[in-house]
Amino acid sequence: MPKPAAVEVDAGGRAVRVSSPDRVIYEATDTTPEVTKLMVAEYFASVDDGLMRALRDRPTALERWPSGVREGMKLATGPADRNADAFYQKRVAKGAPDYVETVGITFPSGRTADEICPTEIAVPVWCAHMGTLVFHPWPVRRADVDRPDELRIDLDPQPGTTFADAVRVAGVAHELLEELGITGYPKTSGNRGIHVFVRIRPDWDFADVRHAAIGFGRALELRDPGVTTAWWKEERGERIFVDYNQNCRDRTIASAYSLRPLPGAPVSTPMTWEELAGVTDPREFNLFTVPERVAAGDPWAGIDDVHHDLTPLLDLWEELPGGELNFPPDHPKMPGEPPRVQPSKKVESHWDGDGNRIE
Repeated sequence: MPKPAAVEVDAGGRAVRVSSPDRVIYEATDTTPEVTKLMVAEYFASVDDGLMRALRDRPTALERWPSGVREGMKLATGPADRNADAFYQKRVAKGAPDYVETVGITFPSGRTADEICPTEIAVPVWCAHMGTLVFHPWPVRRADVDRPDELRIDLDPQPGTTFADAVRVAGVAHELLEELGITGYPKTSGNRGIHVFVRIRPDWDFADVRHAAIGFGRALELRDPGVTTAWWKEERGERIFVDYNQNCRDRTIASAYSLRPLPGAPVSTPMTWEELAGVTDPREFNLFTVPERVAAGDPWAGIDDVHHDLTPLLDLWEELPGGELNFPPDHPKMPGEPPRVQPSKKVESHWDGDGNRIE
């Protein structure tokens, strides 16, 4: 059988070539038909305003699934996963069209890269042609890639908890943000979690924003016993983990209107707080249902209207006990950081008072 000819998708008035348009990316489920590569490209074009509100002028890593999503497929998370089916791309691909712009970023290791920086909807549509399903934008703009303009609160259900638990905790988070005079914008993660984004003034560095997230998480812990900021999984229990480290340099969250590599092509979907409180199954928000929502109006349309002062959250970081918490393993050891060893495996006599291993 001859290979299907490439087709062109209208992306904001620009024609974007999509090869292998009939390739099945998502298989059919009991509730959704199969999704082809062309349908993914057309989906991104259809959510233009909302998707670009999340990506415009931000360094963006791509999560590429070139062969589609199937049970048992693996996403590469490190050099050892050379035979994985999907991977993160943090550098612009060779041969990218001239309308695909880039911006230089620096990783925690000190290495640098030119990463895609979307400026128009044709860029995500071209990324779909390259097998991209998920966009991972940095919380910074190209004008200053070292000063975040976004705080990200990741409410991550742990084993034994449910999406309903995350919804409950999101409600508590909403109350706390309102008391602090801060407007947060919630979305489903596309899986079981919930993300809350807050636009902030770009007056602080990554370390400050991370500390603000820790302060907020600790305040949530005081209000709801079903919340934890414990880094080590063995200490989290059946609670909702506030993943404060998602605010570190080069740690990213799936953008609003990204697809997720799960059956049924679910979408990380912006909500109003009132709507979120009534959601029971986030899988209802998918490639087939979300475009109509966006056409009726984006719940995050006003997210750029106000950029908040981070001081109230930094005050929580200073005032609430607990001190510094662990960084991700790919970050250098930081001042004041606790030992990077599982608590159950820690032998106290092997560590000094500053958390350094005694050789």
